[in-house]
Amino acid sequence: MADPVAPWGNARFDGFAKVAEIGPLGMITLRAKRDVAGLEQAFAALGLTLPDPRRIVIAGEKAAGWMSPDEYLLIVPYAAVNDALASLATSLADQHHLAANVSDARAVFRIEGDKADQVLKKISPVDIDAMAEGELRRSRAAQVATAFWKDGQGYTLVCFRSVAGYMMGLLSHSAQPGSELF
Repeated sequence: MADPVAPWGNARFDGFAKVAEIGPLGMITLRAKRDVAGLEQAFAALGLTLPDPRRIVIAGEKAAGWMSPDEYLLIVPYAAVNDALASLATSLADQHHLAANVSDARAVFRIEGDKADQVLKKISPVDIDAMAEGELRRSRAAQVATAFWKDGQGYTLVCFRSVAGYMMGLLSHSAQPGSELF
């Protein structure tokens, strides 16, 4: 695996909400139907539970998010990706599935603060007020495909690394002091 490359060197912006590029995080896209034999055991072997639709389950440094009826995003420590892939291959050896390391293809941002929701309200067509803790949404931020979820005092957002600079600029601009929605 290549050395992690942070496009913004872990960029940060402090406005009415705090925005930070975080990582590197280990990320695996797992394609498998929910009824695949052994899927729950494969997640358990990684210390995770199978998430319900539109949910993310967070367990310390690891997480499992439901992305679509046959797709999951697994988050593990960056150095643990190869072990996690090997575990999935063993657990699902006789089942139709695809597990791919997408760690270096994704960028992750954290938006925190009392008004963190306003940053996303400005750029995404999602009803942010209706989002529950641990709810995962695949949507857009401006014209960028994203996935984001609410946890604690903020949101975590994942996008393609190729647009990380644009995303950091977009999030920073949306969090400018004086531009609060109310």
